[in-house]
Amino acid sequence: MTLLSFAIVCPLVFLAGFVDAIAGGGGLISLPAYLIAGLPVHTAIATNKVSSCMGTSIATLRYARSGFIPWREAAAGVAFALAGSTLGARLALLLDDRVFRVVMLVILPLTAVYVLRGKALQETQPQEPYPPRRTALVIMAASLGIGVYDGFYGPGTGTFLLLILTGAAHMDLRRANGVSKAINLATNAAALTVYLIHGAALLPLGVTAGLFSIAGNYAGTKMFSAKGARSVKPVILIVLAVFFVRELMNLLS
Repeated sequence: MTLLSFAIVCPLVFLAGFVDAIAGGGGLISLPAYLIAGLPVHTAIATNKVSSCMGTSIATLRYARSGFIPWREAAAGVAFALAGSTLGARLALLLDDRVFRVVMLVILPLTAVYVLRGKALQETQPQEPYPPRRTALVIMAASLGIGVYDGFYGPGTGTFLLLILTGAAHMDLRRANGVSKAINLATNAAALTVYLIHGAALLPLGVTAGLFSIAGNYAGTKMFSAKGARSVKPVILIVLAVFFVRELMNLLS
């Protein structure tokens, strides 16, 4: 670690926290920041979990105080997210992620089209809510699957959760964002625990960047509370585009 590492990572992690609080996907910015600073892949993923966990904690707390988190629905998702993320982090320490990146290059354009043309993120035309049991089943299944992904790799977790909860679970945007933050906090905490046990994270850099992540998340939640869905769709499309370009460049390099 050098001063240049901190100078590269910290401003980008602030921006990542801001984006993550609004629409998820902050890891699309923060993980590349650690890689640009020269950290090995596993170290970058682990250190990114340190700062992400700190920032997501603040975002979750603010959404909870604003009444955006229905805890009965969130609790089931958190339990499955913990299990999935723990498994994903263990796999990440063993497996190469090249095959997964190829799959993501197919999934990301489809996701962007869904966001651009679909109605999942429109507050003005909410979908008819599902019965509580069906909503809970969708949340648990999504939490398990996304948890594995977040523990294994991570970027885009919050965005994918938000899309699933609004589109497949028919939750309104504010409640979906609140639940996704609670689940994302659980996946970050579980994965971070695994990485810390294996000594993969650089704590001085991660904690310092985490303070910037907290600031970014605080600003982002304030903007979301004020503007809601008006700021969500463009941000999601931007982070999906960034993720796609980054994954394509990594695959070709």
